[in-house]
Amino acid sequence: MKLTTWGACGTVTGSCHLLEHQGFRLLLDCGVYQGEAEQQNQAPFPFNVREIDALVLSHAHLDHVGRVPRLYHEGYQGRVYATAPTLKLVRPILEDALKLMKEDIKRARRKKLPVPPLLWDEADIRMLEERSKPLPYYSPRRIGPFRLSLKNAGHLPGSAFVEVQAGGKTLVFSGDLGNRRKETLPDPDYPRVADLTLSESTYGDRPHRPFQETLVEFAEVLAQTLEGGGKVVIPSFALERAQEILFYIRRFEAEGQIPVVPVFVDSPLTTKVSEIYGQIQDAFSSLVRSFYRRGIDPFAPQKLRYTRSVDESKQINELRGPAIIIAGSGMLSGGRILHHLRHQLPDPKNAVVFVGYQPRGGLGHQLISGLSPVRIMGQEVEVRARVYALGGFSGHAGRDELLDWLAAEKRIVLVHGEDAARQSLARRLRARGASVFLARLGQRYEV
Repeated sequence: MKLTTWGACGTVTGSCHLLEHQGFRLLLDCGVYQGEAEQQNQAPFPFNVREIDALVLSHAHLDHVGRVPRLYHEGYQGRVYATAPTLKLVRPILEDALKLMKEDIKRARRKKLPVPPLLWDEADIRMLEERSKPLPYYSPRRIGPFRLSLKNAGHLPGSAFVEVQAGGKTLVFSGDLGNRRKETLPDPDYPRVADLTLSESTYGDRPHRPFQETLVEFAEVLAQTLEGGGKVVIPSFALERAQEILFYIRRFEAEGQIPVVPVFVDSPLTTKVSEIYGQIQDAFSSLVRSFYRRGIDPFAPQKLRYTRSVDESKQINELRGPAIIIAGSGMLSGGRILHHLRHQLPDPKNAVVFVGYQPRGGLGHQLISGLSPVRIMGQEVEVRARVYALGGFSGHAGRDELLDWLAAEKRIVLVHGEDAARQSLARRLRARGASVFLARLGQRYEV
């Protein structure tokens, strides 16, 4: 087997890797670049799309699936393999990405700027669905010359790492690995000892804050703000993070740690994802499944409301009294969260709670750094609300979990991490005798 790394090399987005054996070409993920590297999404694929025979997806995050429709747009005819929950979640994620692409085109035309191309369309999402094939965990499947098996990665509902065998050799591809301390998803499985392990390294340079400490602080911030009559604004990713936040709000209510107040989820994508959650109950931890068996929605606080229309969204900011507002986008790159921040930041009774990564230089980073005023949608906004960054909610494995997961692996290629994180993790792995490579675009490895 030969592996070529074609994405997420020195970045945490753009996952895409090519595995070849006996003339068969298997693609592992095909995700978009995000943030500073997003212009790379318009570049031609570095391989002949029509020569790819099959594609395996590790999970439904956009940086792992976002370029799959473009494959079909450019002539790919093969199947897509993933767990059933991943395939259910992919459609709303891609529909939302297409909507944003179209909005970018309209904005560019309105401002007479260079118009970005529409890289794919609805027909390509339909083709992906028609060519998709669910692959359950622990059910080996023969795909060309490869024997392929998916195991639980604990990162999202249905997320998987991939074990591939061919020619007497074994490759393991981690996809994204979950944080073992989370309660809503099962812990990641451990991999078999492989001849080559392709591993993510997002947090390869640092461990996570203890999760229970994060929960204690989260409950304290909610209680203090809500009891003082304020609103808590939570920017959140639509898939997994928003639902996890709802899970703990419901728990805090049930335990009497916080008052019962209206909880608004103001994100069309989050609404769609939450509707799917009830259809994929087996993808969750035993704790979550036990709630479902008793007829309880574990992701539903008492006064939960999903807002669908723009008018409903606007009405939230006219509401008097305490409330919790969860909205996207999680990195403040656009969406309804900006309207809520513009209205709620000037009030010292309110709080903003960040539960996900904020890129350096962005609005979220400015707020966490204490900057005031900040510029939102062309307006200067005074920041009088309290701002909190809770680092323990990450859905990725921290450094210690990565070292544990890779404990038996001897030959490792690190992807899906910035270079500082990869280098730090590589030093620790090499210190215990492993051969470690930092993947570069187009680099080829013998398995």
